[in-house]
Amino acid sequence: MMNFIKVAVFSLLVIAGFWGFSNFGIPQIKPEPPPVEAKLDLGAMTMDQFVALGGKIYNGKGTCTLCHNAMGRAPMLDKVAAVAAERLKDARYKGAGKSVEEYLQESLVKPSAFVVAGFGKSGTNDTESPMPDVTGGGIGLNESELKAVIAYLQDSSGGEVTVEIPKMDAPAEGAGAAKTEEAALKTPEAIVAKHACGACHVIGDQAGTIGPNLAKIGATRNKEYLRQAILDPDAVVAKGFAAGMMPKTYGEQMKAVELEMLVNYLAGMKK
Repeated sequence: MMNFIKVAVFSLLVIAGFWGFSNFGIPQIKPEPPPVEAKLDLGAMTMDQFVALGGKIYNGKGTCTLCHNAMGRAPMLDKVAAVAAERLKDARYKGAGKSVEEYLQESLVKPSAFVVAGFGKSGTNDTESPMPDVTGGGIGLNESELKAVIAYLQDSSGGEVTVEIPKMDAPAEGAGAAKTEEAALKTPEAIVAKHACGACHVIGDQAGTIGPNLAKIGATRNKEYLRQAILDPDAVVAKGFAAGMMPKTYGEQMKAVELEMLVNYLAGMKK
């Protein structure tokens, strides 16, 4: 009986020790909060400041440099203002732009209007761009940010800056009234499409090359890992890829039901 009591006490002490160490001895991992959209005083901005803002967005929130870099994943944009006029006249151009500024705006929100040869989505013969609309998905640039990026692209590529600094947005009619909540998406394919997952990953019929291949991710990763990878992508970075590549805002942009639907969809991708 005495031996049993000793063993029981020892076991309790070991359990208590592990509990204490796991709660107080191991540093707690606290994910970074999602980026907060800066409040812009557009009325007080000079054009130089507006162009600088565009550069900051281009290299940061816009995640443009993940593809438009020397690695050749997407066209370099250092001469885009000079070549835009030629692309507007190209027979393959499918847009409605009439100026360099309009072409640049179109290339950001409707990138398939003109696809540079060799940079189209696989199997589309350069008729469809793998680039997402930068006003949606995980990037979500607003109108002022979009204009700032266009101004930056014009300036940095040696062109004339024709963009006008937007006026401060007027309060929406009925401001203060409760917004009608957007309905949750019904399918994981719709979620993948909305957030342009295929621009970076192999997933479904998409063949992105910037991020890890997700075609069989469910065979090697469980739901907890997948959920964390969406909500806090830099917590565990896949081998061969760099931190900071995937936006950290999906937790704010997805409804809980959408997140779980996407997690279950990825977990089921095993073949």
